[in-house]
Amino acid sequence: MYNEPIFLKPVFQERIWGGKKLTTEFNYAIPFEQTGEAWVISAHPNGPSIIQNGELAGQTLADAWEKHGELFHKSEDNEEEYPLLVKILDANDDLSVQVHPNDAFAREVEGVPYGKTECWYVLSAEEGAELVLGHHADSQEDLEKMVDNGEWDSLLRRVPVQAGDFVYVPSGTIHAIGKGIVILETQQSSDITYRVYDYDRKDAAGNTRELHLERAKQVSTVPHQDAEVEQTETVVGDLTVKKLVKEKYFTVYHWDLDGQASLKMEHDFLQVSVISGNATVKLNGKTFDIEKGSHFVLPYGVEEYEVNGKAEFVVSHV
Repeated sequence: MYNEPIFLKPVFQERIWGGKKLTTEFNYAIPFEQTGEAWVISAHPNGPSIIQNGELAGQTLADAWEKHGELFHKSEDNEEEYPLLVKILDANDDLSVQVHPNDAFAREVEGVPYGKTECWYVLSAEEGAELVLGHHADSQEDLEKMVDNGEWDSLLRRVPVQAGDFVYVPSGTIHAIGKGIVILETQQSSDITYRVYDYDRKDAAGNTRELHLERAKQVSTVPHQDAEVEQTETVVGDLTVKKLVKEKYFTVYHWDLDGQASLKMEHDFLQVSVISGNATVKLNGKTFDIEKGSHFVLPYGVEEYEVNGKAEFVVSHV
C-alpha cells in the first residue's frame, strides 16, 4: 500500500506547565497558550496522530494499525495495540513528580495493555535546568514516611541536564521534567501517570490536581538505581548512528547526518523524528523533503532508502 514514508501530523495537548516553545522551536501552530505536549507519532486513543499523505491521508495512525496491519508486519503474535508513542514536551514550568506502573500492574489494576517505560532526548535546556530522577529513600518504609510527611527536598533526587543528554526512565522510577527543558520522549503507548507531588499548584479554577499517592507507593522502585544502558556508535556513509538504548520495549538512536547515506531497512517499521536541519529521504524512486519538526514512519516492505542533507534525527523501533 505504501511505498513511501507515512507522514504524521502532531496532536497537541494543553498542560498546566506548558508554554509556547513548540512554536518558537518547531514552528508548530499550537492551539493553546499552555501547550505542553505534541504527540507526534501516536496511535493512543487520547491523541492519535493524523496521516498526511498517501492512500490513508486524513485517517489516524490507530486506524492504519487496526485496518492495515501489513504496514507494520502486524500478525496474531504482535501486540494488540500500536506499541510506541513519541512526544515532544515543552516544560515551561516544572512537571509534577510522578511514577508509572509496569505492564503487569497496568493490566491487573488499570485494565490496559501497557505500563510505561520511557526515555528522553533533551532538545534544549535553559541554564541550570534540572530533572527529578529517582529518590533517596533506602526502604519502602522510608519512602512512604517521606511521601506522607511531604519531605520532598530530602526525598527527591535532582539531576542537571543540558541539550543532547539522554535519560532512560524504566517503569517504577520517580521522575519529573524540570522547568526550561524541551524533550523528545519515546515511550510505551500508555497514558497512565501516578502523580506524587505537584508543588501545591492550582488551576484556573483554583483547584489542585489529584494525587495518586497509594498507587505511586505500590509501583515505585525502592531503592532507586540508575538504569545502565550500553551506547554504541557506527558510521554509515555520512551518517553517524548512535544507539542510545536497546531495551525490552524499544531501541532508540540519535542520527547525525552531514551528507548522504544509503540504508537498509532491518526492522518491521521505523519511527523517525527530525529534530534539526533539512534533508531528503529517497525510496522507490521518489524523493521527499523533510525538516525539523517532520515525523514519519517507514512501513514494512521498504527494503532500502537514502537520506541526504544536514540534519539530526531521533529514530526508534520495537
